[in-house]
Amino acid sequence: MERAARAADQHSLRITEFVSNLMGAVQGPAVQTLFKTYSLGINTSRDVWAYHFERSALVRNVELFIRTYNSEVDRWRRHEGDANVDDYVLYDDTKIKWSEGLKLDLKRGLYLAFSKTKVRRSLYRPFCLQWLYFDRVLNERTYQLPLLFPTPAVEAENIVIWLKVGSEWSMFALATNVIPNLLPQGGSQCFPYYTYSEDGTNRRENITDWALSQFQAKYSPEVTKWDIFHYVYALLHHPQYRKYFAENLKRDLPHIPLLHKKEAFLVCVRIGKELMDMHLNYEQANEYTLDWIENQEVPFSWRVEKMRLTPDKTAVIVNESLTLSGIPQECFQYRLGNRSALDWVIDQYQVSKDKRSGIVSDPNNMDDEEYIVRLVGKVVTVSLETVKLVRELEQAVTQEDWMSEIKEAH
Repeated sequence: MERAARAADQHSLRITEFVSNLMGAVQGPAVQTLFKTYSLGINTSRDVWAYHFERSALVRNVELFIRTYNSEVDRWRRHEGDANVDDYVLYDDTKIKWSEGLKLDLKRGLYLAFSKTKVRRSLYRPFCLQWLYFDRVLNERTYQLPLLFPTPAVEAENIVIWLKVGSEWSMFALATNVIPNLLPQGGSQCFPYYTYSEDGTNRRENITDWALSQFQAKYSPEVTKWDIFHYVYALLHHPQYRKYFAENLKRDLPHIPLLHKKEAFLVCVRIGKELMDMHLNYEQANEYTLDWIENQEVPFSWRVEKMRLTPDKTAVIVNESLTLSGIPQECFQYRLGNRSALDWVIDQYQVSKDKRSGIVSDPNNMDDEEYIVRLVGKVVTVSLETVKLVRELEQAVTQEDWMSEIKEAH
C-alpha cells in the first residue's frame, strides 16, 4: 500500500512548496505546485493572555500585559553592567508571561502600544471562535498570517483551508475566513485563496497559473481557480483519499491526484463548495431539533460552566437546569482529528481558570446568553450534513478514479 501511495504521489500535484519570499512571489521558473505559499497557524506562546471569549476582557488583559512589559523595558534600559535578562526580568504570572522572543524584544528596547485594530477574530479550535490580540511582539510567531489576514476587511473575501498536520492526530481540514490557531499536537498549516501586502492591498490569487493550466488541460478551459480550491477541499474530506495516503499525510503535506473523469472532478468541485460554505457559515446553520428536558426543581439558566455528554451520547447536559436530548449518533461520524465536531464544542465552551495567571476564560456571552445552546444544535446540523455530503462524495468518486489516471500515466 505504501509503495502504491508513493507511486501515486509521482502522478499527483504537490499542494505547495516553501517559498522564501514573504510576499509569495515566485521567482524564476514557474513553481509546479498548487499553492504559491502557505502559513502555520498563529502561535502566541501565551494563549491565556492573547485570547479570550470576551472582547473587553481581552483588552483589559492585554493592556495590563503591555504596561508590565513596557515598565520592564524601562528597567532594562536603565540597568548597568552585563545583566542576564533571564535573571533580571520580573516573573509575575499575574501580570506577564515571558518567552524567548519577548525577551529579545525587551533587550532591543522595543516598546508596545495597545491598538484596538489588533483585536481580531480567530478560530481557536474547530467551531470555536475567540478574540485574539494579533501582534508580532505579543504573539511569539505570526508566520505569514499578516499576508493572509492583514486587516478585518479581507475576512469578507479570503478563505483558508486550515489543515491539521502531524502524526499525533488524524489529518483534518476546515475552512475559515479568520485567523486560525496553530493547534497542539503537530500544528496546522493554512492554505489561502488570496494573499496580500501587509496593509491589505495588492490582492493576489495563491493558486498557481501552472496548476490552473494542468486542470484546464485535463478537464476544460472553463475550470477556475475557485474550482480547484473547492476540489482540494473535497478530496481532503474523502475517506478513501485519507486512508490511501494515511502514512504520507503523517509526515508530508498533501499531494492532490487528478481524477480520470471530468464528471468525478465536477462532483468534487460541487461537494467541496457545499462543504466549504457550510463550514464557513456554521453559525448561520439551522438548529437541529433537540428535546429540551428542563429540571423544574431549579431556576432555568442559560449559563454554561461545563457541558458533558451522557454515557450513551444521546444527550448533552448543558447545566443543572437544562439537558438537550435526542442527539443523533450519526453526527459523531464527523470527526476532526481525535474528536467529533460536537465534542470540540463541549470541550471548548466551558469556564476555566488559569492557575498561573488567575485569568478566567468564560464563554458565556451576556449579550447573547442563548448562543452556546443554539451552537450545539447548529453543530449537530453541520455534522449531519457533512456526513451526508462525504457519503455522497465517497459513492460518486472512488479510489479507482485517481488510480486509473495513475495507471494511464504509466
